[in-house]
Amino acid sequence: MLSALEIARQADLKPIEEIAAQMGIGQHLLEHYGQSVAKIKLDAIDELADRPRARYIVVSAVSPTPFGEGKTTMTLGLGQAMRLIGKRATVAIRQGSMGPTFGIKGAAAGGGYSQAVPFETLALSLTGDMHAVTAAHNMLAAILDNHIYQGNLLGIDVHDITWRRVLDVDDRALRNVITGLGSRLDGIPRQTGFDITAASEAMAVLALSSSLIDMRARLGRIIVGYTRAGEPITAEQLRGAGAMTVIMRDALKPNLLQTLENTPVLVHAGPFGNIAHGASSIVADLIGIHCGDYLVTEAGFGADMGAERFFNIKCRTSGLEPDAGVVVTTVRALKVQSGRHRVVAGRPLPESLTTENVDDVQAGAPNLAKQVENIRCHGVTPVVAINGQPGDFPSEHEAIREIAASLGVRVALCQPYTEGGKGVVELAEAVAEAAEEPSRFQLLYPTEMPLREKIETIAERIYGADGVDYSPTAQRQLARYEANGLGNLPICVAKTQYSLSADPTLYGAPTGWSLHVREVRASVGAGFIYPICGDMSTMPGLSSTPSAYEIDINDEGEIVGLS
Repeated sequence: MLSALEIARQADLKPIEEIAAQMGIGQHLLEHYGQSVAKIKLDAIDELADRPRARYIVVSAVSPTPFGEGKTTMTLGLGQAMRLIGKRATVAIRQGSMGPTFGIKGAAAGGGYSQAVPFETLALSLTGDMHAVTAAHNMLAAILDNHIYQGNLLGIDVHDITWRRVLDVDDRALRNVITGLGSRLDGIPRQTGFDITAASEAMAVLALSSSLIDMRARLGRIIVGYTRAGEPITAEQLRGAGAMTVIMRDALKPNLLQTLENTPVLVHAGPFGNIAHGASSIVADLIGIHCGDYLVTEAGFGADMGAERFFNIKCRTSGLEPDAGVVVTTVRALKVQSGRHRVVAGRPLPESLTTENVDDVQAGAPNLAKQVENIRCHGVTPVVAINGQPGDFPSEHEAIREIAASLGVRVALCQPYTEGGKGVVELAEAVAEAAEEPSRFQLLYPTEMPLREKIETIAERIYGADGVDYSPTAQRQLARYEANGLGNLPICVAKTQYSLSADPTLYGAPTGWSLHVREVRASVGAGFIYPICGDMSTMPGLSSTPSAYEIDINDEGEIVGLS
């Protein structure tokens, strides 16, 4: 089969104004970036508001392997398949980070015959939104350090600064650094570090803002550290929020691309899936929800993480209510969730994982069952999508169908990678049926619930924990946030994506365990509190053979090696 890049180069792309016209968006609302990419002006939100509302579909998954289970590919394939059953769909996805593109995960543009294109443009910076977030974030860091250097009138405790710097590169050497070394004119020495741009709170703000004014207010609420008396210091107090807004002004406009089959794709924002909510932007959804029969979007990682945050953070903020939820699974993922196989990123799959074994699929079924329940407990109708992979056996697909039948949910076998939209028609029909069921959407917890109770509700109802225990540090931090009036914020638990628990070695749907919270941080601008459970790195490192080794220019000046 051709590579994703080769397939993308053969695509028959339509001018982007034709794609916009499919959505009912006129050229006066477009800002062109060449013939195949455009930004949509925010005026579209009000101009389209009186049109009928599309059915809102979220695509999530079982607990993934390090290779991912094809949520983006499935999301794009589903958008393409809707046209084949006579429906108009718009797709909304996150923008991938360039760090993983040159690392191990690829460009997050889908794959095979279910891609967002132009591929190279999407993989390499697109319209510069990532760089705008990076610049805005680091501008605030520079203003913060300059404030301390110039006399520190706000009394900031240099040992209690939470704002680090960011870069859209996988670089483990920058996780912990000391700045301000050199002469007296080079600043005040202090220990800090770098995160990847996707982990910036400014990125989460971009994704959760509903307007330019809303983004300005959110950026102002960012807490960068504390005084010696424990009082929070905000970007507004440092007089940095205005400059950040100016830098990110154009980044707030969503990007319009298309699939290989010319379905409209909104690609916007890319908040980190472990410590942020991991979903594309609210402004993209506010536009896309009025542009056809269906708006298909995705939520990062499994339903315990991406879908739970999508419901309780993104939908709580936007006011939009989903009509159906897709749970993507693979034979590989369920076999791994049996606990009988070990998969390591960057290494070939173990031979035991590629042999026919229905028992292992069935042994991993509790994970699928719990993720289906995690969709259901929010009042959303789930549909199971089997993402067929080369090397799967029909008996294993049939086993998943039987598992889904026992759960009482619709199920479809899909081939989005090899067949594009036509390989996802069964799922499109199932989703269309599910979306017609009466909406019973409900949030998991009210805003007024205390922070501890919110954490415990998520741990017990979504993860299956027996309870939660807090380190002394976490207890002090929670008390400080409550005292500072932040108790009404929703929760975004930072934990491993590879297990329903915070321990990546616990597979299936583990019971008899407690969630340990080691520390708690506040993303006040984004609007959530995030407890950290386990060892979460916010700056990835490169593998022994990163994708960067293969990415190059050939003799014809064409890019090669992107995946």
